[in-house]
Amino acid sequence: MRIFILLIGLSFGLYFIAADRLKIPYLKSSKAIMNLGRSDRKLTQTIEALIMDLSIKLSKFIPMDRYKKNRLSATLQAAGIKMTPECYQAHAIIKALLVGLLVIPCIMIFPLIAIVVLVLAVLVYFKEYQKADNQMQEKREEIETELLRLVSTIEQELKSSRDVLSILESFKKSTTPALADEISITCADMRSGGYEVALMRWEARVNSPMLSDVVRGLISVIRGDDGVMYFQMLSHDFKQAELRKLKAQAQKIPGKIRIFSMIMLMCFIATYLIVIAVQVIQSLGVMF
Repeated sequence: MRIFILLIGLSFGLYFIAADRLKIPYLKSSKAIMNLGRSDRKLTQTIEALIMDLSIKLSKFIPMDRYKKNRLSATLQAAGIKMTPECYQAHAIIKALLVGLLVIPCIMIFPLIAIVVLVLAVLVYFKEYQKADNQMQEKREEIETELLRLVSTIEQELKSSRDVLSILESFKKSTTPALADEISITCADMRSGGYEVALMRWEARVNSPMLSDVVRGLISVIRGDDGVMYFQMLSHDFKQAELRKLKAQAQKIPGKIRIFSMIMLMCFIATYLIVIAVQVIQSLGVMF
């Protein structure tokens, strides 16, 4: 017990010395700065602030090639995570190390759990590192579900107007937040620069094959093509893709229903067995 208390005191002492040498800001300052960047203005947890401080310091020592840095930076920007690529990777490393530190008390108490803790630390690292990709995937899926309505709207609007910017702005008012944000960025980019460049940047941000088809059609309209027939065919293809997606989701439902049906069946059987057992016990009691 004394050794454990000594280790805790030594750890805190080394941390405060390192924080003073590395000029890590105070916890209140870190929490105030992090709360400024949050939309809900809620108080940030103490551990989160400490992890962010350590991540910023560690990010200076993480090597990263240009291709990986550009790719991760684009993913973070698309996912809405305001971190540099080095800081994002350092954040995942720090969280994994914090979980890995639990190996020390596990070795002292129950050594076999140390292997489980190490595996858990590796899993935490990959989970944190893939968080941006997962958020980007969810955002892409949300956008792709609205592309069928967007294509249908463009098909109808092209019969009376050729203004791509006004078509996108009018559709922005009735779509999901993810697609509305992307359209807002694209419209602002179209006003400040070229239409084609803005649309290609939109395509690069989302990185969706379905959106690439939509952007290709819009660029052809800007260049003077009719575009109505193209978007009619694209609307048909998107409808077929949506039907295939719904069929795939429907095929997953019977398996889930089968599991719950088996559970219900076991509950009914257990109920009947309990009733029969109670009756048998009562009858035996009457006999004796």
